[in-house]
Amino acid sequence: MTMADVTGHRPALLWSCQPDCLAHAAPATPSPGRAPMRLFVGLDLPWILKDELYGIAYGLPGARWISPENYHLTLRFIGDVPGHRADELDLALSTLRARGFSLVLTGIGIFERAGRSTLYVGVEKNPQLDHLQNKIETGLQRVGLPPERRRFMPHVTLARLDGTADNRLASYVQSHNLFRTDPIPVEHFTLFSSQLGKEQSVYTVEADYALA
Repeated sequence: MTMADVTGHRPALLWSCQPDCLAHAAPATPSPGRAPMRLFVGLDLPWILKDELYGIAYGLPGARWISPENYHLTLRFIGDVPGHRADELDLALSTLRARGFSLVLTGIGIFERAGRSTLYVGVEKNPQLDHLQNKIETGLQRVGLPPERRRFMPHVTLARLDGTADNRLASYVQSHNLFRTDPIPVEHFTLFSSQLGKEQSVYTVEADYALA
């Protein structure tokens, strides 16, 4: 569901939407002076899958495990944008058309970025996922976002690593490298906002966009 209201107008993005709501009932006129929003586009995960991922989130000293409610698959990081700009991005995303598909999470990996190590669950190669991500990237560039320079590497972050011993990390990866989920139906993608919390970021669903 997009953020169009019953009159056919697209109102401003919600500011206090809970994670399981759809953004469709905000005031019809944006407030030009409101604070910026930190946004990204992604796939939310069903709770049955979050529970499955949480079941392997243990036994690694130095790991800062991600809270299950924050598990997601990022399709496009946007960053900080003014409130009115967020509405423009929402409108652009609402015009995208793509088919639903199934997704399989598989394997454990580690990558380093800006001197920080991240433990993640990978995604089985999926042309339909790549197609959706490409459409999102193209659609956002058309409304003025600069191109994303990083290669799209779909994954779900499990933990940030801080001082984890190499032998313990290698043992963990080896123990869970055969991890594989059943196919997950993907029927929509989501615009999230992110706010810094005391221990982890707080992600809020701002709008959902249905796939055919």
